[in-house]
Amino acid sequence: MKPRRWNPETVAPPLGRYSHLAEVPAGHRLVFLAGQLGVAPDGELAADAEAQARQIFANLEALLAAEGAGPEHLVKLLTLVAGTEHLAGYRVAQAEAFAKWFPEGDFPAQTLAVVAALAGPDYAVEVEAIAAVPT
Repeated sequence: MKPRRWNPETVAPPLGRYSHLAEVPAGHRLVFLAGQLGVAPDGELAADAEAQARQIFANLEALLAAEGAGPEHLVKLLTLVAGTEHLAGYRVAQAEAFAKWFPEGDFPAQTLAVVAALAGPDYAVEVEAIAAVPT
Protein backbone atom coordinates (compact mmCIF):
# COMPACT_ATOMS: atom_id res chain seq x y z
CA MET A 1 0.00 0.00 0.00
CA LYS A 2 1.27 3.46 -0.83
CA PRO A 3 0.38 6.87 0.61
CA ARG A 4 -2.93 8.37 -0.45
CA ARG A 5 -2.48 11.65 -2.31
CA TRP A 6 -5.29 13.85 -3.61
CA ASN A 7 -6.60 17.30 -4.47
CA PRO A 8 -10.05 18.15 -3.13
CA GLU A 9 -12.36 20.18 -5.33
CA THR A 10 -12.79 22.71 -2.52
CA VAL A 11 -9.45 24.37 -3.34
CA ALA A 12 -7.84 25.50 -6.59
CA PRO A 13 -5.99 22.81 -8.54
CA PRO A 14 -2.23 22.58 -7.90
CA LEU A 15 -0.05 24.99 -9.84
CA GLY A 16 2.52 22.28 -10.57
CA ARG A 17 3.46 18.67 -10.00
CA TYR A 18 2.18 18.14 -6.47
CA SER A 19 -0.89 17.11 -4.50
CA HIS A 20 -2.49 19.30 -1.86
CA LEU A 21 -2.95 16.39 0.55
CA ALA A 22 -0.98 13.24 1.36
CA GLU A 23 -1.96 10.68 3.97
CA VAL A 24 0.24 8.04 5.59
CA PRO A 25 -1.57 4.69 5.69
CA ALA A 26 -1.63 2.47 8.78
CA GLY A 27 1.28 0.08 8.99
CA HIS A 28 3.84 2.61 7.72
CA ARG A 29 6.64 4.49 9.44
CA LEU A 30 7.79 7.96 8.55
CA VAL A 31 11.33 8.29 7.20
CA PHE A 32 12.84 11.77 6.94
CA LEU A 33 15.39 12.33 4.17
CA ALA A 34 17.81 15.20 4.75
CA GLY A 35 18.12 17.92 2.16
CA GLN A 36 19.96 16.55 -0.85
CA LEU A 37 22.29 18.54 -3.05
CA GLY A 38 23.40 17.69 -6.57
CA VAL A 39 26.47 15.83 -5.35
CA ALA A 40 27.34 12.40 -6.79
CA PRO A 41 28.53 9.54 -4.56
CA ASP A 42 32.13 10.43 -5.48
CA GLY A 43 31.64 13.94 -4.05
CA GLU A 44 31.47 15.69 -7.43
CA LEU A 45 28.93 18.53 -7.71
CA ALA A 46 26.93 18.55 -10.93
CA ALA A 47 27.55 21.52 -13.21
CA ASP A 48 24.22 23.35 -13.36
CA ALA A 49 20.74 23.42 -11.81
CA GLU A 50 19.30 20.83 -14.20
CA ALA A 51 22.16 18.37 -13.65
CA GLN A 52 22.12 19.04 -9.91
CA ALA A 53 18.39 18.31 -9.76
CA ARG A 54 18.87 15.08 -11.73
CA GLN A 55 21.53 14.02 -9.21
CA ILE A 56 19.27 15.00 -6.32
CA PHE A 57 16.48 12.77 -7.64
CA ALA A 58 19.01 9.94 -8.04
CA ASN A 59 20.19 10.51 -4.46
CA LEU A 60 16.61 10.44 -3.16
CA GLU A 61 15.95 7.22 -5.04
CA ALA A 62 19.12 5.65 -3.57
CA LEU A 63 18.20 6.73 -0.03
CA LEU A 64 14.70 5.33 -0.41
CA ALA A 65 16.11 2.04 -1.75
CA ALA A 66 18.34 1.81 1.33
CA GLU A 67 15.10 1.78 3.35
CA GLY A 68 13.47 -0.83 1.12
CA ALA A 69 11.24 1.84 -0.41
CA GLY A 70 10.85 3.78 -3.62
CA PRO A 71 9.54 7.12 -4.87
CA GLU A 72 5.98 5.81 -4.62
CA HIS A 73 6.40 6.07 -0.83
CA LEU A 74 7.12 9.83 -0.85
CA VAL A 75 4.51 11.92 0.94
CA LYS A 76 6.18 15.36 1.09
CA LEU A 77 9.00 17.22 -0.62
CA LEU A 78 10.53 20.58 0.21
CA THR A 79 12.46 22.07 -2.69
CA LEU A 80 14.73 25.09 -2.36
CA VAL A 81 16.03 26.79 -5.49
CA ALA A 82 18.75 29.43 -5.16
CA GLY A 83 17.41 32.12 -7.45
CA THR A 84 14.75 32.22 -10.15
CA GLU A 85 17.42 31.69 -12.82
CA HIS A 86 17.63 28.04 -11.70
CA LEU A 87 13.90 27.28 -11.82
CA ALA A 88 13.78 26.21 -15.47
CA GLY A 89 16.61 23.69 -15.06
CA TYR A 90 15.05 22.29 -11.92
CA ARG A 91 11.66 21.94 -13.60
CA VAL A 92 13.12 20.02 -16.55
CA ALA A 93 14.77 17.48 -14.24
CA GLN A 94 11.70 17.26 -12.02
CA ALA A 95 9.44 16.60 -15.02
CA GLU A 96 11.72 13.74 -16.10
CA ALA A 97 11.91 12.18 -12.64
CA PHE A 98 8.20 12.60 -11.91
CA ALA A 99 7.19 11.13 -15.30
CA LYS A 100 9.13 8.01 -14.31
CA TRP A 101 8.17 7.97 -10.63
CA PHE A 102 4.52 9.05 -10.86
CA PRO A 103 3.31 8.18 -14.37
CA GLU A 104 -0.34 8.55 -13.37
CA GLY A 105 0.17 12.03 -11.91
CA ASP A 106 -0.23 10.88 -8.29
CA PHE A 107 2.31 13.40 -6.95
CA PRO A 108 3.38 13.86 -3.32
CA ALA A 109 2.69 17.09 -1.47
CA GLN A 110 5.42 19.59 -2.22
CA THR A 111 6.61 23.07 -1.35
CA LEU A 112 8.90 24.96 -3.72
CA ALA A 113 10.69 28.05 -2.43
CA VAL A 114 13.10 30.37 -4.21
CA VAL A 115 15.77 31.43 -1.74
CA ALA A 116 18.71 33.83 -1.86
CA ALA A 117 21.32 31.11 -1.36
CA LEU A 118 21.96 27.57 -0.17
CA ALA A 119 24.86 26.19 1.90
CA GLY A 120 27.46 27.14 -0.71
CA PRO A 121 27.70 29.45 -3.71
CA ASP A 122 27.72 26.63 -6.29
CA TYR A 123 24.58 24.88 -4.99
CA ALA A 124 21.52 25.70 -7.11
CA VAL A 125 18.92 23.24 -5.76
CA GLU A 126 18.23 21.30 -2.55
CA VAL A 127 15.40 18.84 -1.93
CA GLU A 128 14.40 17.17 1.34
CA ALA A 129 11.68 14.55 1.65
CA ILE A 130 9.42 12.56 3.93
CA ALA A 131 8.45 9.02 2.99
CA ALA A 132 5.91 6.58 4.41
CA VAL A 133 7.67 3.21 4.38
CA PRO A 134 5.75 -0.04 5.04
CA THR A 135 6.76 -1.69 8.32
